[in-house]
Amino acid sequence: MAQSEAATIVETGAEAAAHGGGSGFNIHPMDQFVVQPLFSDGAVSIFTVTNATLWMAIVVLATALMLIVGTRGRNVIPSRAQSLAELSYGFIYKMVEDVTGRDAVKYFPYIMTLFMFIVLANFLALIPGSFSPTSHIAVTAVLALLVFFGVTILGFVLNGASFLRLFWVSSAPLALRPILAVIELVSYFVRPVSHSIRLAGNIMAGHAVLKVFAGFAGALGVFAVVPVLAITAIYALEVLVAFIQAYVFTILTCVYLKDALHPHH
Repeated sequence: MAQSEAATIVETGAEAAAHGGGSGFNIHPMDQFVVQPLFSDGAVSIFTVTNATLWMAIVVLATALMLIVGTRGRNVIPSRAQSLAELSYGFIYKMVEDVTGRDAVKYFPYIMTLFMFIVLANFLALIPGSFSPTSHIAVTAVLALLVFFGVTILGFVLNGASFLRLFWVSSAPLALRPILAVIELVSYFVRPVSHSIRLAGNIMAGHAVLKVFAGFAGALGVFAVVPVLAITAIYALEVLVAFIQAYVFTILTCVYLKDALHPHH
């Protein structure tokens, strides 16, 4: 009987420790990334409307409002929405032109769409109680694979077999060229992996850290000054990260597009 009671006590203590009950903390930073159905309690299937679906739709709507509704007046003295839209347009257009060349300007609409979706998804995810689609590898992987396959197909369409020159380092010694070709080939196919994981990993890590400090602040009550200051500093950093990650994803897309248009070392 005593042995049974001891086992029960150990089990209860383990459960309390696992859920933070022993120390008064109940922090689950990864709960905010759970994809949940909006209109049912069943399993999530391919056609289920989820919180991720909702927030991606909100991002698309926000993009349309800023770029279409915000600029429809085309005022000489622009409104705030028009100024923001024009600034975004000029910023991405200059990036495409500088990184990829003037012959890549025709692909600017797609690159602009990528940037606006990612940057607005990142910023809207900083609203308390929101959901971050770009913290999920399922979303960022689709974006990265679209870039990868689009650039690869475009490279072969425009250059034919000459596109394979991208993997042949002609400036290297002849004996090293086959080895470098294998390395270049592997690094090329790793592109969508690094392209997607970089974005999802940074966004997820930042939101998880914010949730941890928010949990500390809630648990400490009147002594929550230090966690609140930390949350403020991390939140400011996350605003910067939200823009930087969208910028990095977009500029890497421009670099990959440049390889498709000019496949040479």
